[in-house]
Amino acid sequence: MKRKKSFKGFTLIEVMVTVAIIAILAAIAYPSYADHVIRGRIPAALAELSNSRVAMEQYFADNRAYVNTSAGTNACQAARLGSDRSLKEGFTVTCAVTATTYTITATGTSGRVNGFIYTINQDGTKATTGVPAHSGWITKTSCWVIKKDGSC
Repeated sequence: MKRKKSFKGFTLIEVMVTVAIIAILAAIAYPSYADHVIRGRIPAALAELSNSRVAMEQYFADNRAYVNTSAGTNACQAARLGSDRSLKEGFTVTCAVTATTYTITATGTSGRVNGFIYTINQDGTKATTGVPAHSGWITKTSCWVIKKDGSC
């Protein structure tokens, strides 16, 4: 009579090969995932900068200046940017204003976006003035960088 072989589990080599394959796939996929998460958080900050610029220009159209000294108000306050404004995506939006100029800045303050700095001014000039150190991202003074390759 022949005995039937019964399998009771995996060999150590089979388990080690499976773990090695999973580790290699994770090492390839994780940087791509991290980059995707960053690219997913940037648009909220850029939208806030664009919306704030519209509010600043509306204030200027009404007051003929970005600062109304007689009323004690300025365009930053009208755009709800009088104090630091935090977004849930990890950015803080701030505003600097004079009678004829302004600069609105979105600064990455937490998580994967820490170190990113985007600005827009009264001329509509968009700039990426800061990126995380050693991240592979680049700065540009002519646009908002939205991808690691420097595309705007």
